This record gives sequence, structure tokens and C-alpha cells, in this order.
Amino acid sequence: MPKPNLSITRLLIDPVIERASLNYDIWLNRDDHILTADELIARSAESDALMICHSEILSADVVDAFSSRLKIVANYSVGVDHCDLEALKRRGIIVTNTPDVLSDATAEIAMLLLLGASRRAYEGDRMLREGTWTHWAPIAMNGIQVTGKRLGIVGMGRVGQMVAKRARGFDMQIHYFNRSPLPEASAEGAQYHQSLKSLFESVDMISLNCPATAESENLINAESISWMRPGAVFVNTARGRLVDEDALFDALTSGHIAAAGLDVFKTEPGGNPKFATLPNVFMLPHLGSSTQETRKAMGDRALDNLDAFFQGREPRDRLV
Repeated sequence: MPKPNLSITRLLIDPVIERASLNYDIWLNRDDHILTADELIARSAESDALMICHSEILSADVVDAFSSRLKIVANYSVGVDHCDLEALKRRGIIVTNTPDVLSDATAEIAMLLLLGASRRAYEGDRMLREGTWTHWAPIAMNGIQVTGKRLGIVGMGRVGQMVAKRARGFDMQIHYFNRSPLPEASAEGAQYHQSLKSLFESVDMISLNCPATAESENLINAESISWMRPGAVFVNTARGRLVDEDALFDALTSGHIAAAGLDVFKTEPGGNPKFATLPNVFMLPHLGSSTQETRKAMGDRALDNLDAFFQGREPRDRLV
């Protein structure tokens, strides 16, 4: 019996490619460019399955043009905001993602951003690289201490709970806003807020960890920023589309927000050049899940879903 044909749209780490080659005839995007809509449509005619990343946009127009040969799309990501799920469902194409396996890595980056933004890591690093650190002074480079602060987590799902776990190591008091309160055992003493306004008015630092949906787009805007306490620190490891970047820039330049740590942006790759002009912004190029261990685990999870489908079983992480 011939192997199913699997198109892998980005260059993944070797162990994932090696495993995929065992059970599938694979096409691999070896030069690792982001496939255009036309290229994705062309691949669908040659593929029983696609393994895609968040960089590949499956809009309704693209999905509607897919070949009937394509049966399943395995996302190499948790978020699926790059996929029109309704269009895929209408075409009868199964969609899966990779939950659970990247929560720890993303939570690490959230804490790195929180610490880096609060303790002025970018400014300190730049001083050393540029040779401008000429003396020590008690009043120089004083940042904001993280220990003991009130942390507000927006979205207390897998990643949010991992951020809370790590923040407790800094004796932070955990507050959160979620669609519904967590069971007491999962909340571990974290205080639930029924509104974003209540949360922002109550905390010193904010970590954005909720999914990107039509409802959450520009959740962080001029109005919601006005609810934040003056001098707050803001961190985003979720999605750039959750933030009105102009409003955030204005709050950072006015001092209403003291500092920000950003791993995601509306425009990726590239980010927002306006933030590069601000010393109180600590940035990373979407590194949330970028560890060798996590990248392998994501590939294994995606392949587990594909294996289940082609063996006649229900994929563990089926979304539609």
C-alpha cells in the first residue's frame, strides 16, 4: 500500500523530518520560504496531508481552491488564527494542532520578558556593547523589582497557568481574567476577576496569554490601557493582533506603562520599528516555543495526529 503524501511547508528539525519519512512520502520546503497562496493551493493537489506553521495563511479563498485530494491539515502550532476553520470544515478537511507541549517554553519566555522589561535588560546590554558603562552609581539603571508584585494574567489556560507557576517562585501574587474561573485546585489561590477592567486596576504587571480570536483582536487598546495602574509593566507572548500597537506605543512614551516585553507583533517577521526606538521595550523575535525539546515535541504531536487519522483513528487534537 503506498504511503500517504505529506507536504511539510517549513523546514523542521531533523528528528521530525526523519520520523515523518518513515510513514509518509514527504515533500519538504527545503529553502524554508513562506509559501504563497498559489503555492499552497498547488501543494494541495499533490498532498493527502499538509503540515503547516502559523506563517502559512489558510484564508477562505485559499481553502476554497484546495484540491479535493487534501484530507487533513496538521498545524505545527497551538494557535490556529491563521486558518479559516469554517472554510476548512465546509470542505471536510480535518484540522489538528499541538497543545500542551509548548506551554513550558512559552512561559519561560514570558518570565524572561517580564524580568528583562522590569530590570531594563535592553538598556544594560546596550551600554556594555557600546562601551558607555563608565561608572557605577546608586541612582543608575534602577528598574522595577518583580518579587512580590501583583501579576495579572489574561487567559489562564495552559500557558497562563505555567506563567503563574513560575511567577510564584518570585513570590508574586497571581490575579487572572478568564472566560470562567478555574477550579480551586487549578487556581492555586489565584484571584479571579470577572472583567479585564477589574484585573488591570488591581495589578502591577500584566502577562497576555489568551488565544487570538475575532473577539480578542485589539483587546489591548487605548481604553483598556487606561485601566492599567500608572507604571505598569506589560508582556505579550500570545499574538500581536491582540494589541493596538499605536495605543501601546503612546502609553510607553507617556510613561503610563513603564515598560513592555514583546515576543509577538502584528507584522511578522519584522515586528514594529516604532518599538525599536524606545529604551523601555525589551523585544524578542517570536521565540516563545523555540527550544530544541519543544520543537521536537510539537513535531511528534502533529505526526501523532496524522498517524491516527491515516490509521483510521480519531486524531487526539482534532479541532474540526
